[in-house]
Amino acid sequence: MNTPASLLPVEAAAQALDDRHSTATTNPDSAALSPLFRLAIEQSFNAVLLTDAEPGPHGPRILYANPAFCRMTGYHAEELIGRTPRLLQGPLTSPKVLKEMSACLHDGRHFQGSTINYRKDGSPYTVEWNISPVRNEAGAITHFVSTQQDIGDLIAAQHSAQLLANALNVAQDAIFITSPEGVIEYANHGFELVTGYSSAEALGSTPTILKSGEQGQPFYQRLWHSLRSGQTFRATLANRHKDGHLIHCEETITPVHDRHGVVTHFVSIVKDLTTRIRVEQELRKQAMLDGLTGLLNRRSGELELEKAYLASHEGCRSFCVLLADVDHFKAINDTWGHPAGDAVLKNISGLLRSSVRATDSVARWGGEEFLIVLPYCELSAAQKQAECIRSSVERAQQPEVGRITLSIGVAQIQDNETLAGLINRADKALYRAKKEGRNLVCCA
Repeated sequence: MNTPASLLPVEAAAQALDDRHSTATTNPDSAALSPLFRLAIEQSFNAVLLTDAEPGPHGPRILYANPAFCRMTGYHAEELIGRTPRLLQGPLTSPKVLKEMSACLHDGRHFQGSTINYRKDGSPYTVEWNISPVRNEAGAITHFVSTQQDIGDLIAAQHSAQLLANALNVAQDAIFITSPEGVIEYANHGFELVTGYSSAEALGSTPTILKSGEQGQPFYQRLWHSLRSGQTFRATLANRHKDGHLIHCEETITPVHDRHGVVTHFVSIVKDLTTRIRVEQELRKQAMLDGLTGLLNRRSGELELEKAYLASHEGCRSFCVLLADVDHFKAINDTWGHPAGDAVLKNISGLLRSSVRATDSVARWGGEEFLIVLPYCELSAAQKQAECIRSSVERAQQPEVGRITLSIGVAQIQDNETLAGLINRADKALYRAKKEGRNLVCCA
């Protein structure tokens, strides 16, 4: 039978349950279930709505609304009883969802869906419905019971989460999140751009897949000391790309704490500095080198002298310098022009580079003069090296100009001697080689 609309709301809901289970005479447990049912729906967290099954011009009428439903919609129960749920609909309520719901109710099927409804004050909210038909013993539908939930906060949270995920994925920097044990649980698209590893390859692995070996154990000790003390760690380091090349990175690692102060995750942001550092290295290299010959410039030659000087004092090992000058260079420029003179300087520079050890340094000291620094070298070995250089230059034929020669002065650092004193003695030896006929090696 249908529940009279004059019944109190909870009584109507209880009787609807009794209608489903017949009477207490035919089902002795129904009398006990009704009070339990009453308590359950009154205290339910979800909104519960009970309607009759009469088609009517506006659809079923509301017989019962629990307190949660009233809180969700802003209506009192007395304002809802006897009215159709259509009073909750408005401009943003989806006609498609309503059509699907009507079809389900007409066919006696369960309906689940969500749309926009409106509270008493006119404010919209997103509701998720579950509507089930209630049948009597004969199988006829007598009521519909609906559980509803305002999912606006959930949708907003999902939207925020999706927005955050989209923002992280469009970031060009690599962003990844690890567990406290260092297992990667999230990696954005930028991670693949920077490291070469896809998200699928990164998940479940640890950041050691990026380890290059360029950082020693002290570096990682500082890293973990900062993180374990709850501090953010920042550093510039070299990681290794999936294809094997080094990537220079600026990395920031921040611990994430729960409300109890326990670290739950680490968030790492990795900025790829490889291009910038390569540009900086190239600029530094250019600043160190002579533009014409590609040798070290004078300032860089002075730094190599200082390094050799300090090394000789710390290791009690001597070093030598060679000062070489192209013979008759002014005549070359005057006769064949400056382009020919530049070509001579380039060719001689190549011969000098190929004639020394990897540990030696060659600098253009000025004009047509070159400085060669020979660390850990005694005077006799330096003199022999100078003779080899002089001989190789003499044998080489310069295009257009022909045979070119060098005069070379050699000097070995002495006890308590300054660098200025060493260079002065080498220069005097060079001057003597020039005076004695050129194409000679003289020692100070």
